[in-house]
Amino acid sequence: MRYLWFSMGWLTLTLGVIGVFVPVLPTVPFLLLAVWAFMRSSPRLGARIMRHPQFGPPIRAWRKRGVIGRGAKIWAVAGMSAGVAWAVWLGLDPRFIAAQALACTAIAAWLVTRPEI
Repeated sequence: MRYLWFSMGWLTLTLGVIGVFVPVLPTVPFLLLAVWAFMRSSPRLGARIMRHPQFGPPIRAWRKRGVIGRGAKIWAVAGMSAGVAWAVWLGLDPRFIAAQALACTAIAAWLVTRPEI
C-alpha cells in the first residue's frame, strides 16, 4: 500500500507543478493531495512540500484551520467560470455544458463558504 500512496504522491505533485505553468490547472489542491499521499508513504517528502516558501503556507493553513485565501477563491471561481464560458464558445453539447456548469456551481458554492485567511 505504501507504494500506491508514494505513486499517488508523485502523480499529484507532478500535476501541481504543471498547474504552476498552466493557468486553468489548479496547483494547491494537487499539492494538498500530494502531501496527504506522501504523509502515508514518505513523511519526509510531505514535510518538504509543507516547508516550501510559496506553496507551504496555504497548505498549512488548510490543514490546520481549513481556511482558503480570498485570492485563491477568486482565481478558482474565475477559472471555473472561464471553463464553462469556453465550453459555450466552443459550441459543445449543451448537456455537457449543463453538467459542467452544475459541478462548477456546486464546487464554487462550497469554496466560497470556507473561512478565509
